[in-house]
Amino acid sequence: MSVNLSRKKITTATIRAMKGREKIVSLTAYDYVTAKLLDEADVHLILVGDSLGMVVLGYESTLPVTMADMLHHTAAVARSKPKALLIADMPFMSYHLSEEQAVMNAGRFVQEAGAEGVKIEGGSPRMAARIKAIVEAGIPVFGHIGLTPQSVLEFGGYKIQGKTDETAKRLLDEAKRVEDAGAFAIVLECVPAELAKSITESIRIPTIGIGAGPHCDGQIQVINDMLGLATWPTFKHVKRFASVGDAMRTAVASYRDEVRSGKFPTNEQSF
Repeated sequence: MSVNLSRKKITTATIRAMKGREKIVSLTAYDYVTAKLLDEADVHLILVGDSLGMVVLGYESTLPVTMADMLHHTAAVARSKPKALLIADMPFMSYHLSEEQAVMNAGRFVQEAGAEGVKIEGGSPRMAARIKAIVEAGIPVFGHIGLTPQSVLEFGGYKIQGKTDETAKRLLDEAKRVEDAGAFAIVLECVPAELAKSITESIRIPTIGIGAGPHCDGQIQVINDMLGLATWPTFKHVKRFASVGDAMRTAVASYRDEVRSGKFPTNEQSF
């Protein structure tokens, strides 16, 4: 694969301008090496997701993830100096108490970790006020509605959202509220494809789908899922583009066998 070294830096303005013109490619990353590889592949947006709680730290949900966890992993990704736009998830209870708390913690992601914006879940009037306060502080916000994993206890599990007329209208209202609050784009997670299409056509900012069908302005996936690194059941919306986990198992088994048999190391690997 050739690396596009002349690629320009992606900004929030770039992402906004792509709506209706070019599909936006987004993936999660949680470490320096992965971020370098994603950037070489011309991904437009890299999200340091609080999904790291489940795919890196071994938690059963995103709820135990702390600011310290997120700052640590965001800083690692930022050291790759990606041309892609770098966004960090604000973890559970890091923006829920007040607008002041939200602005302070969003600022920490920029000042301490090198993020270029933050992602906030929810589109209620209260969450819209948080978004507005952060944007007014000069920090870009990536919205997120539909299945919002930080609300898993309220939802009673990871369930498709917007299946009834009432909940569909609520999500459309939330999307418009997030847009009006100043978000540069919005994630639509696990909502019916036709509803995602309606939301996409009803707002001026880009929609990034995950389990929201083909009509969104872009797509995002968890890197571990699409590479076949997951050791857990995945959602219907996940497509495995490689079997990296199987390759790792095969490589480690070969290494084990050669160490046990004395075939490794040879003179070639010795000084």
